[in-house]
Amino acid sequence: MSRFIERHPAWALISIIAIAIALWLIFAVWPPGLEEAIGRKRVFLNAVFNGITLGGLYFLVASGFTLIFGLMRNVNLAHGSLYLFGGYVGYAISTATGSWLLSFIVAFVLTALVGVLLQVIVFRRMEGQDLRQTMVTIGLSIVFADLMLWACGGDFYQIQTPSWLIGPVDLPLITAVKSSGEPVYLRYPVVRLVIFAASVVIGVGMWLALNRTRIGMIIRAGVDDRDMLAATGVRIQLVFVLVFAFGAGLAGIAGVVGGTFQSLSPGEDIRFLLASLVVVIVGGMGSIPGAALGALIIGLAEQLGSVYIPTYAIVVTFLIMVLVLAIRPQGLLARR
Repeated sequence: MSRFIERHPAWALISIIAIAIALWLIFAVWPPGLEEAIGRKRVFLNAVFNGITLGGLYFLVASGFTLIFGLMRNVNLAHGSLYLFGGYVGYAISTATGSWLLSFIVAFVLTALVGVLLQVIVFRRMEGQDLRQTMVTIGLSIVFADLMLWACGGDFYQIQTPSWLIGPVDLPLITAVKSSGEPVYLRYPVVRLVIFAASVVIGVGMWLALNRTRIGMIIRAGVDDRDMLAATGVRIQLVFVLVFAFGAGLAGIAGVVGGTFQSLSPGEDIRFLLASLVVVIVGGMGSIPGAALGALIIGLAEQLGSVYIPTYAIVVTFLIMVLVLAIRPQGLLARR
């Protein structure tokens, strides 16, 4: 942090001012003039928390994508199909058994198995051939989409939230003050907070595994020089299969999460594939912290944009990507 401030004092000052303004908007009681200008504080806070929790969902999808694309250099444009497949599996399991937690486990395992098949049958035969990987996975995503449309139809599905996560909780954030002087606190769904907390735990665990464990060292070494690593006796292909399976399994978990507080329907695979691409480009390929930061930025941009400039909300998302590519092409937190 001190090095960043020394190298970029202007950007550091702008960042500090922006953070201070954001904290004031969240925690302070708004004066009447501000509410007349931009609307009620409750609407703003709901948009902020919706953006943060949506960022958690985007991170779950994009973290698997950044493992496969950013670390292993495999161009998997069928990643969105893995998300939707995991969501449908989770819906089927939760409907059949009534267990929300079991749906996560089964979705992770089955989606990971699909990932293993993709790695062994497709990507192992096309290592280093980006164009072929791109074209083949685009074709596979179309095939997967048609198969899921045939199997599940064009209806909307939503995974039932367990009873112990239904309902809102009061957060220590004042949205208004009654005429009697009593503060009104923000109420927010428990399930969204739990899902966001889980995404944070998964993100921290992934970062520790990649940077503080032997398996993480092997993965990073295999990306840099797989021939040298193979010469030491490490079965690099097995390592890459396991990494691909884990990344695909994360997409399956994200599908269950998305089906819980949003919905599942044809076309969601393309939406989340594009979101993953934008998040990885903004945050930096191969960077777990970058994926987290990119997901948070894109999630907030989407939700705040849909509230205050709904006509141009999608434009804001891609404008952020364009600005990052123009200013820092490798991504915000990627290594130079």
